[in-house]
Amino acid sequence: MAKIRVFLTDDHTLFRQGIKTLVGSDPDMEVVGEASNAIDAIAETAELKPDVVLMDIGMPGLSSFEATRQIRKARPETHVLFLTMYDDEDYLVECMESGASGYVLKDSPAPHLLNAIREIHRGGSFLSPRMLSQLVDDFRSRVKSTQRLPRFATLTQREKRSAQNAGRRQFSQGNRLHPEPQRENHRST
Repeated sequence: MAKIRVFLTDDHTLFRQGIKTLVGSDPDMEVVGEASNAIDAIAETAELKPDVVLMDIGMPGLSSFEATRQIRKARPETHVLFLTMYDDEDYLVECMESGASGYVLKDSPAPHLLNAIREIHRGGSFLSPRMLSQLVDDFRSRVKSTQRLPRFATLTQREKRSAQNAGRRQFSQGNRLHPEPQRENHRST
């Protein structure tokens, strides 16, 4: 099986080297290149054709979001995974809108990053658990703030009658513990 080809984009050399060591130690992955800015990342990914690009958010020069758009436009089969220190929903939204498949916080344990790379390589998505928790909490607060009708309340009158009649039939059939056997009418001839 071919290794997952990973490209690193981060403006901090020491951080890139650490990620390169981590990813390179996984038998299913290899680092095929790296860049310290978004412009170089666009050029090098076009040449190296990685499966997954790890992208930092706060780099000087061209924005990482624009770089992601350009990488995805040129090579839709290349997936982008943001690896960032920002646990901010606005950044997460911008990343997803730019075409990224995942968002991992830099303080995540190493296995989370490796799992994220595998998941997005398979065509899935990945969010750091803390970001997922924030989204779930936000969703719950939005649901609580909106008035929701029970599902039965959204049915038309005809659908309600139909459901009630079906329920009555089920109830009456369910209450017969010993249904009477069907008798055949035989005529004597």
